[in-house]
Amino acid sequence: MDLRSGHAFWPIQNGLLRVYPPLAREERCEVAVVGGGITGALVAYHLVQAGLETVVLDRRDVGMGSTAASTAVLQYEIDTHLTDLVGRVGEEHAVRAYRLCLEAVDKLAALVGTLDDPCSLQRRPSLYLASSPRHVAALRAEAEARRRIGIAVEFLGRGELAERYGVRAPGALRSQTAAEADAYRLTHRLLEAAEARGLRVYDRTEVTGWSYPGAGVRLATDRGYGVSARAMVFASGYETQAYLRQRLAVLRNTYAFVSEPLEPGALWPERCLVWETARPYLYVRTTPDHRVIVGGADDPYRTLPLRERRIPRKERRLLRRFGELFPGVALEPAFAWAGTFGETKDGLAYIGESPEVPRAYFALGYGGNGITYSLVAAEILRDLLLGRDNPDRHVFRFDR
Repeated sequence: MDLRSGHAFWPIQNGLLRVYPPLAREERCEVAVVGGGITGALVAYHLVQAGLETVVLDRRDVGMGSTAASTAVLQYEIDTHLTDLVGRVGEEHAVRAYRLCLEAVDKLAALVGTLDDPCSLQRRPSLYLASSPRHVAALRAEAEARRRIGIAVEFLGRGELAERYGVRAPGALRSQTAAEADAYRLTHRLLEAAEARGLRVYDRTEVTGWSYPGAGVRLATDRGYGVSARAMVFASGYETQAYLRQRLAVLRNTYAFVSEPLEPGALWPERCLVWETARPYLYVRTTPDHRVIVGGADDPYRTLPLRERRIPRKERRLLRRFGELFPGVALEPAFAWAGTFGETKDGLAYIGESPEVPRAYFALGYGGNGITYSLVAAEILRDLLLGRDNPDRHVFRFDR
């Protein structure tokens, strides 16, 4: 499945950072990770740090699937409001999901701080805008729900929002904990750091099946060689659905463009990450070279040609909506693209084991904050593969 169309910005800006060899011999390890995007990189990094011999396989070049299309908006805020999530999964799990994502933003920033490359990670506040006056009451209720569980959030009215940020909306929640990054670059740097500790990476190597000789698992590949492991981890994102009968997510397209660089003074104060209560929602961030990335206009995935044809029209729609919210900022689009992602019934990831596939673990960070979910998944799966219990696995279990 082609996960993206158009001209994704990160590979254009960075180029091909690293080429790994394809699998050319039989391999043995403790854990085989299927997927070399940001999720696979975070999982592999944590496994290697814990002393587990690990191999990563990807059918593309590393980071060239949905990671290349990611806008890398790092937020604790889940697509489902805390007030709604409590009704869907119960208060204990809803609160824990929000707190885990809050912690994940800080942990990601700390992790990047240990690498030789900052990967364009910048801490930013976020603004969650009311798309309509009808949504203001729900935003106020959401603010109160978050405060009750210890998450600091500020409600801004229309006047204060316009005065402080130049944004035109009926109201907003301002959160201090958020960040932006270059997920494509971060993927490569994580794999390089793990490689220095023994990780082995093979790209352009597709897993075609698996079998269970003895107490382990053997992954067959299109290269004619296989990888024998104690366990396997699927970090292959939205393509993982092909391996499971259980329907975990609905596939949708999201669209984005990046602008030409602006003068720094033309951008709004604090360069807040911005998103809104409408579904589908617009999301906005900046880049270190003073560009603006605008995404959204999601629609159901039908076919690849249809997704590609829609990019110009979606770009115009995103530009128009951005202008409504930021009347004082004029953008000239430079590159536009589309990517396919999965949307779950409750906005939560799926992490852990499925009864359908023995000796396998899954790190499926579906939803709008997939990278923070990937960090959560890396920690949970590390513990499970070390034989340690992690109670957070119940929050993201397959049978919820």
